[in-house]
Amino acid sequence: MAHLNDSLPGYPENQAPGAPVRSGIPEHGRIPKYYLVKAQVSLLIDELGEGGLLPAERDLALRYEVARETVRLALRELVLEGRLRRQGRGTVVAGPKLAQPLSLASYTEGVRRQGRKPGRHLITLERFPCPPALADETGLRRGEPVWHMERVLLADDERVGLESTYAAVARMPDLEAEFAPDSSFYAYLRDRLGVTLGDVDERIETVLATPREALLIGTPPALPMLLIHRVSRDARGLPLERVRTLYRGDRFSFTTHLDASVRA
Repeated sequence: MAHLNDSLPGYPENQAPGAPVRSGIPEHGRIPKYYLVKAQVSLLIDELGEGGLLPAERDLALRYEVARETVRLALRELVLEGRLRRQGRGTVVAGPKLAQPLSLASYTEGVRRQGRKPGRHLITLERFPCPPALADETGLRRGEPVWHMERVLLADDERVGLESTYAAVARMPDLEAEFAPDSSFYAYLRDRLGVTLGDVDERIETVLATPREALLIGTPPALPMLLIHRVSRDARGLPLERVRTLYRGDRFSFTTHLDASVRA
């Protein structure tokens, strides 16, 4: 049997970069049993490697001499952190998260940089009068026709997010006929319409997906999501698009580079 108390790495000499201080142990030293199991399973994950099949919950419970509910709590956290993923009736070691840069680059470009194949699956493409809230946020005129395009984001055919794009019909009247829904919208704007992207405002928050969104992305409703709101304008400062993108919290992280020489 494994000894749970031997599962936590030392501090600070063996502390992994970016890991919680003292491996997340409270100052009073009382460690929840599920957390000890989580630490042991984390070591097992490193041994198995990406795609490795984890033993069944009952086998892990016997190995660590704990209740199955304790194992279940540990695995649930590791799934939420993106270290494990459910596959059929089993649990396997997940690959590394996609590191999406916070930049003017598109989702397609960001995924390709990491050697993954980007893709999108169209859910809906419709047009309707611009509602007041959208007009106030983007600078579009209230009531003018706008496109709404909703697409599931893919990386190597794995569903990783959901994207909703709103744009004025007047700027792209033939979108429905000209645009390939599985391709980059920014590439279409640049190459087909000759539009140059100017500046962008973005806001990031964590949310839970709605039941519909979770179904489209293929995740449990309780899985935390990273939500990015984006409002972009062209090089002339005119409204271009408003995008709401949900990214799976277990499959994505975001990166940026800050230059101290650039000051407001």
